Amino acid sequence: MGILNRFAMIFRAKANKALDAAEDPRETLDYSYQKQLEMLQKVRRGVADVATSRKRLELQMNQLNGQSSKLKDQAQKALGLGREDLAREALTRRSGLEQQVTDLSTQHATLQGEEEKLTLAAQRLQAKVEAFRTKKETIKATYTAAEAQTRVGEAFTGISEEMSDVGLAVQRAEDKTAELQARSSAIDELLASGALDDVTGTGKDDISLELDRMASGSDVETELAAMKAQLGGGSTEAPRQLEGQGTPDQAAPPAAPAASEQPTQPIAQDQPQRQGEGT
Repeated sequence: MGILNRFAMIFRAKANKALDAAEDPRETLDYSYQKQLEMLQKVRRGVADVATSRKRLELQMNQLNGQSSKLKDQAQKALGLGREDLAREALTRRSGLEQQVTDLSTQHATLQGEEEKLTLAAQRLQAKVEAFRTKKETIKATYTAAEAQTRVGEAFTGISEEMSDVGLAVQRAEDKTAELQARSSAIDELLASGALDDVTGTGKDDISLELDRMASGSDVETELAAMKAQLGGGSTEAPRQLEGQGTPDQAAPPAAPAASEQPTQPIAQDQPQRQGEGT
């Protein structure tokens, strides 16, 4: 194989591959359907032309038949008037017209046969075109659905050219987010350990944070015990402690006797005065 032959083969292979990539089967099917419609239109036009020729022959045959009848009448009139020679001339012309009518009848029969064949061919071709149209639409719908499914699959997997940039952008965003989260956690640990100082002065050391946490836990336990006591199921000692600490008025009953002794003090003071008055 020479160099030129190899070059020609490589060029044809690349051109064929480029044409396959640029070809859309739906457009090819539409083009084929359009060509079939044009062919069907030509067949119908041929049927119309043959029918027109047949009608033209029928008109000529009717005209010749009319002339033949007229010559026959003229021959009868001439024979009645004793003009045999004139009658013979009329019959001779009528014979020529009948020969033309016979030839036209043969052509008319031929054209009628051709018209029937073309009409049947047009009907068959129309049925084939309709079947091709239905098949074409089915193939186009299937091809469109398969193409859409392929594009969706490529988009989800990130292998399509359109979605490759989006996938890279998402990956970069995730990397930056992870880096910022790691940096924030590292700064919190350094502040808690005292390696870094809080320039705002609002930060607390680890001891203060632990005391705050214990105080918060104690408040929670106290509030929980109070809630249990309110629900009536709290027989624990915590509600009682809360009652003793929080309601000083309820500790008054034990001090009631002392309050009853207070009015007796003026009486004890009045007794010496009355004794002095009595003396």
